[in-house]
Amino acid sequence: MGDKQFSLPCNTGVSLKPQHYQTILETLPIVGWFEIHPENYMGKGGSPHKYLTEIRSHYHLSMHGVGLSLGSADGIDDTHLRALAELVKRYQPDQVSEHLSWSNFGGTFLNDLLPLPYNKESLHILSANIDKVQTELGMTILVENPSSYLDFNNSSYSEPEFLNELVKASGCGLLLDVNNIYVSASNQGFDPFDYIENIPKQAVGEIHLAGHSVQDIEGIEICIDDHGSPVKNAVWKLHQAALKILGKPHPVLIEWDTDVPEFSVLIGEANKAEKLIKKLYRGKDSQVAA
Repeated sequence: MGDKQFSLPCNTGVSLKPQHYQTILETLPIVGWFEIHPENYMGKGGSPHKYLTEIRSHYHLSMHGVGLSLGSADGIDDTHLRALAELVKRYQPDQVSEHLSWSNFGGTFLNDLLPLPYNKESLHILSANIDKVQTELGMTILVENPSSYLDFNNSSYSEPEFLNELVKASGCGLLLDVNNIYVSASNQGFDPFDYIENIPKQAVGEIHLAGHSVQDIEGIEICIDDHGSPVKNAVWKLHQAALKILGKPHPVLIEWDTDVPEFSVLIGEANKAEKLIKKLYRGKDSQVAA
């Protein structure tokens, strides 16, 4: 386990996108924090670092990785990990998170976050890789539950059971992606509320909300986690239930990665999430976007 624990403020943040840099610096909107994909800032210089340095001077920051490939049997790529460690040292984020997935095999990096079975072998691989990352960064990381479209025949744990075992084995925290739970439950037919009841609730350090699409594939409706639209009503309802089940406020991110809208749209979604936090946890410190 790393020395530094997750420490984002318990209010609402939004994804930081290049098309919004100037608007943010010109208006300094009231928003709790910003989250970036660190892979977008692994170049040595240029405008991304110029803008991120300025924005970081005004706001809390979280890094949400997409390239560590925590589930890779090949282990963590040292070059990628060193680049991440340099970014963490440079920007001192309040929190670092990654995905419960793999994307690297035999030196080939795949442009996707691929699922893995939930069994003792994958638990051992993930725990070892997470330990290496946390040791290098000197901090505890959060691991995000995935969106899924199928089950593996060789899984011996349910996803909540696996998350409990992973937290115990690695000391990591959990990034609870409510949209991913809804997508997976819709595609696989399990109860999303029961899922949340059975996760390691004490390990949750952040919540993600995002949009998804529904596609008809050979007469079957499939939910696709695409982060390209407002949060659906059903996901808002599940999120409200999650807040009640967790029993205390958590940092909440509005995640939007495709078809990125005007910044005001993200702020509008952030306001909805902030109002829910205030409704359920009156008297707690909280910022609401204007």
